[in-house]
Amino acid sequence: MADLGRLVLRSGAPNLRLRIGAALALVVVGKLASVWSPVVLGDAVNTLTPQAGGILPGGTLGSGFVAGALIFAALSFIAAGAPYVRDVIFTRVAQSTMARAAVETFQHALSLSLDFHQSKQMGSLSRIIDRGSRSTDFLIRSVVFSIGPTLIELVLGMVVMITRLDWRFALTAFVSIAIYVVVTFRITDWRLSHRRALNDADSRTAGLSVDALINYETVKTFGAERRVVGAYAEAMDAYVDASVQANTSLNLLNAAQSVILNLGLAVMTVMAGLAVMHGEMRVGQVVTAVLLLRGLYQPLGVLGFNYREIRQAFIDMEQMVDLTKVAPEIVDSPDARDLPPASGQGAAVAFEHVGFRHDARSLGLNDVSFEARPGQTVALVGPSGAGKTTAVRLAMRLIDPQEGRMRIDGVDMRQVKLDALRGAVALVPQDVALFNDTLYRNIAFARPDANPQDVRAAADAAELGAFIDSLPQGMSTRVGERGLKLSGGERQRVGIARALLANPRLLILDEATSALDGPTEAAIQDTLRKARAGRTTLVIAHRLSTIVDADQILVLRRGKIVERGAHAELLAKGGEYAALWRRQTRAA
Repeated sequence: MADLGRLVLRSGAPNLRLRIGAALALVVVGKLASVWSPVVLGDAVNTLTPQAGGILPGGTLGSGFVAGALIFAALSFIAAGAPYVRDVIFTRVAQSTMARAAVETFQHALSLSLDFHQSKQMGSLSRIIDRGSRSTDFLIRSVVFSIGPTLIELVLGMVVMITRLDWRFALTAFVSIAIYVVVTFRITDWRLSHRRALNDADSRTAGLSVDALINYETVKTFGAERRVVGAYAEAMDAYVDASVQANTSLNLLNAAQSVILNLGLAVMTVMAGLAVMHGEMRVGQVVTAVLLLRGLYQPLGVLGFNYREIRQAFIDMEQMVDLTKVAPEIVDSPDARDLPPASGQGAAVAFEHVGFRHDARSLGLNDVSFEARPGQTVALVGPSGAGKTTAVRLAMRLIDPQEGRMRIDGVDMRQVKLDALRGAVALVPQDVALFNDTLYRNIAFARPDANPQDVRAAADAAELGAFIDSLPQGMSTRVGERGLKLSGGERQRVGIARALLANPRLLILDEATSALDGPTEAAIQDTLRKARAGRTTLVIAHRLSTIVDADQILVLRRGKIVERGAHAELLAKGGEYAALWRRQTRAA
């Protein structure tokens, strides 16, 4: 609740403190009106003192009753209308709080390390952010504006019963409400297992259907429709059973609540009637007692639902708060600064005795040193697990070295502002992931302020021009989830266009042409040779034919550089590079 309160205060809603004060004032005013209106009506009824034969003097209602009835109606209107006015005033605060929670958590999640995101399920992380942010709105409405006001009304009602009626009425109301609360909480706790089983069954059916639809081609290829539908039908049967059990236990809860409340009302009504018979109370006080108790009972109807949902909301918010407490590993240092002005020839990149170990068993890099002068192309080759990907992540500062340091344009990367570093480096990965948006927006993602001519020029440079012209919607064509409407080669060309548009000092190509056919690969290689002009390039390659013109080739094995030099030099040495070259050319 303290976290929630601080979140509300930094929600940024307009006139925040005024809205909070007005909402709380309306809560108190509404509950005072709700408790006092039965008293007013009871006093008004007591003004009706008929003569013999049950006829009022003059055959008309007394002015006291009319005034009391009008005041009762006004107070009832205030009690009913105050929550609506409160919602109008406070909705902006509640929604701003929810939005602030979502934005802050989303921003924090993006700042966390690569290792965190690789070990966390993206669907689970998304649900934590979504449920946690939505829980703030529910907690505000349920705890602050439902449970809290109900407790206020209960206290006020007890005071009115003791002072205006009899302490025994207050005791009866308190006992019936206490029994109601205890029974509701016990049955609700018992029902949690049923709800959990229902949620599990629901998740299983959703998982099966989504998995089958995502893997539609696999299902069709193996003719497995009947088998997949059968598994889905079994899951739905389990969901039906769990739903029936959950619904039955809910009906039991509702029945128990109804019995308790009506028994309490019956006991109080009988007590009031006996008090009137013995001359201890007047008829108006019976009206007050009955209306007052019904008013206290009214908000209890959703107590079971609120109790269960409040518990779940606290869990959801706790998960969100725990996520925000995870410290990001890669952050700007206190003395971080911008990069020196670009030279126009590319960045000077140096690895100085860099070491990085992923965990106790996996070695990434060990004492790696090399230098790429401005405008040079440096290629990293070697078997899988040699440390090439680790070098790329270090160069982009997705991870920091555990030993040594890396410099860009003479500055330690850890002393460079992350925004400046990200703007100076662009990556074309082996598997390009695109947003479910248009081709134009996916290319322009690297530089949102680019004009359409620059975006089109980057697309043309990546050999996308003919493909775009063949599309009915051109650059406005949507690429689908992760770009799955495009072929692998088309996705990779979009990734190349995006990198070219960024115009970086350091261009990193991680098997950038691996998914392309021969003619297209040759065209892209020509484009990339042109793109390397005026910038430093770091190339990760498995096909050695793509790096024969590199200024420096580094052969990695088990995290160490075992050979270095130009293509011709390495062939002349007859070492690992030469052996790998012979194997690939023989296969070709």
